[in-house]
Amino acid sequence: MTGTREIARLAVPALGALIAAPLFVLVDAAVVGTLGTAPLAGLGAAGMLFGLALGLCVFLAYGTTASVARRLGEGRLDAALGDGVQGLVLGAGLGVVLGVATWALAEPAVAVLGPSPEVAAYAVTYLQVVAWGVPAALVALAGAGILRGLQDTRATLLVTLVAVGVNLVLDVLLVLVLERGIGGSAAATAVAEWVQAGLYVWLLVRLARSREVRPRPSRSGVLMAARDGAPLFWRTVALRAVFLVATAVAARMGDADLAAYQVSFQVWLLLALAADALAIAGMALLGRYLGAGDVAGARRVTAQLVRLGVVVGIALGLLVLALVPWLPGLFTDDPAVAALLTAGLLLAAAQQPLASPVFVLDGVLMGAGDGRWLAGAGAVMLVAFLPAAYAVLALDLGVEGLWLALTWFMLVRAVLLGLRVRGDAWLGEHRPADSRA
Repeated sequence: MTGTREIARLAVPALGALIAAPLFVLVDAAVVGTLGTAPLAGLGAAGMLFGLALGLCVFLAYGTTASVARRLGEGRLDAALGDGVQGLVLGAGLGVVLGVATWALAEPAVAVLGPSPEVAAYAVTYLQVVAWGVPAALVALAGAGILRGLQDTRATLLVTLVAVGVNLVLDVLLVLVLERGIGGSAAATAVAEWVQAGLYVWLLVRLARSREVRPRPSRSGVLMAARDGAPLFWRTVALRAVFLVATAVAARMGDADLAAYQVSFQVWLLLALAADALAIAGMALLGRYLGAGDVAGARRVTAQLVRLGVVVGIALGLLVLALVPWLPGLFTDDPAVAALLTAGLLLAAAQQPLASPVFVLDGVLMGAGDGRWLAGAGAVMLVAFLPAAYAVLALDLGVEGLWLALTWFMLVRAVLLGLRVRGDAWLGEHRPADSRA
């Protein structure tokens, strides 16, 4: 099975695991939005910080996917599962540390964003409750990465559907029925994360037993996983810094602007991760092809993925445009917030044909193990974005200006990634001999 069918086999189910985090927040936003503008804005600030905390550890999924896929390409299932177990243990350890930090630093972290006191109180409450789910969230990241690397994305879809269902039921029960406020919404998300982590561990134990493989964690293996994931960590730090700065700009423009930006950004993130399903296919396939030494196959799949990325981007943009008249009403009844949200959604929709191929190329390079270059490129992108963000705040350009600044960031990202893939350096030890220095 090759070509578009192979990509679709991996990409379509992968969408389920990718949309988990933003879908949790969108469900929360729809429920919390019934409480008023200040709680919704508080969720916006907390959601960005929670996403930042999890996003910094996304290498647990992406790095594990590439590593496991390369082992699979080499025909070494035992080593593939061994790499995966090291990632799970690393995720659990980091999760405990990050969960404690999220709880302890919630108040100063929210203060950095600069929301009003009323909004800040809601944001702190959400963060301190949802912090209990952070260890499970990181274990789930690693678990999803293992299954993707093994070319099994259907299981990640099933796990995500269960977790989202748990989150939705508990959200309605705790917030609307038991009236536990924004803290109830956070508790629903934390419980759903633990359900998700438990399912991934159960699936992987079952797989190992069925193949009569007994991978065991080791200190050296966990340290190696941490070392290999470090470049992707720094790449994520740079990219998340862009989104954190954008949220801080929105917070300083007012509660209505922050609430509108939060919802439009979560919709954008949901769309971005939908397109990123192709990137997951790219990680898994590139790792497998390069693990088997098939450079021609790797380049062929890359070209197909980019073409599909453009098509998906156009389709997603048109979908948002068609839904714009109805989407704001799902999240707010405040006319000012609704007007700002409409403007943000229109600009987010227009960005999709550019954004989707960018996510595809990102996944291709991660699958090829080009983490160090991605880390350096991330720093360049951040530096390019900062003047645009400052101009939005200084000139009071509003939500529309903020989205234009984010479009500039995506354009810089597209140019850098495109130039990298056109060369041979990203192929590492598999690049043509005459291109090696």
